[in-house]
Amino acid sequence: MRYKDYIRSLPAYKPAKLIGGPSEELVKLSSNENPLGPSPLAVAAIERALAGVHRYPDAHALGLRAALAERAGLGPEHVTCANGSDELVLLVCLAFLREGDEAVMADGTFISYLRRTLEMGGRPVRVPLRDYTHDLPAMAGAITPRTRVVFVCNPNNPTGTTNGAAEVRDFLARVPDDVLVVMDEAYVEFAARPDYPDLLPELRDGRENLLLMRTFAKIYGLAGLRLGYAFGHPELVGYLEQARPTFNVGLLAQAAGVAALADAAHLARSRAHAEASRAFLAAELRALGLSPIPSETNFLAFDVGDDAAVAEALRARGYAVNPLAGWGLPGLIRVSFGTEEQNRGFVAALRAVLGR
Repeated sequence: MRYKDYIRSLPAYKPAKLIGGPSEELVKLSSNENPLGPSPLAVAAIERALAGVHRYPDAHALGLRAALAERAGLGPEHVTCANGSDELVLLVCLAFLREGDEAVMADGTFISYLRRTLEMGGRPVRVPLRDYTHDLPAMAGAITPRTRVVFVCNPNNPTGTTNGAAEVRDFLARVPDDVLVVMDEAYVEFAARPDYPDLLPELRDGRENLLLMRTFAKIYGLAGLRLGYAFGHPELVGYLEQARPTFNVGLLAQAAGVAALADAAHLARSRAHAEASRAFLAAELRALGLSPIPSETNFLAFDVGDDAAVAEALRARGYAVNPLAGWGLPGLIRVSFGTEEQNRGFVAALRAVLGR
């Protein structure tokens, strides 16, 4: 068989092991999911839509796109939907990268950017983080005539850090007009810093080289349905629509997404739970002599020395976390927020593993 060498040589990536799959014996704190679950309105919408699963979904997700556009103050032509954010990354790389083209990204950010770039035969240009945060001046300086895409994850997964409005504005001003800036805002609903950049006005003003990626997997609690979306200039969105598979967003996902957007109370509960969990776990980690990275997400990352060994020891005690060496951050693990009981149990397990 004539396999593509750059796909055969992809670095291995496997989600945290779940001991034969999710179970009551294993607390999964490895994927930044919402422990409160989805909105009851979304669940009810799924139940209503079940009777129609013998039919194909709306190929253009028009109802969902209209609901998203209304909330953003844009038109539906500014919105595209996908089978999770990872498919959006794949579509961007498919649509913009030829063999040898460059994609600039941080070294220590969402692993999908690296993998999807390599899958297209592209060349990833990885810029080290500065204080676990995107070094935007250095990333702008890494752009060359071969650069086609720049990926910025804000808040950053897996460190939880953010870049403020002024530095993002300065960064955008330095990016050439023919280079696409992908701002991955999967955790935007958790960000609380007062100067977090609102980039929707850039799109309202007609900026053509900016794509804002978001998801229903995190605060909305719909990770299992795989539902991502992005805002961009109508020409850019139309181009990506040409590249995406037909019927890529399922019937149940579309129904759940529209309903989830209408449940402000669930969003507020989820945000409050994340804030309380973050404060509790950060204090407990510091009490163990650890230094959690300041986060504006629903997870914390911190250095434990041997991330693989600690993650395996925690798994043996019933807690799945994410070791980050494969993400370019050796020594760090990332823990998602669980329920209050799960958070306390994790702290006890970590204390036992570290012998403290």
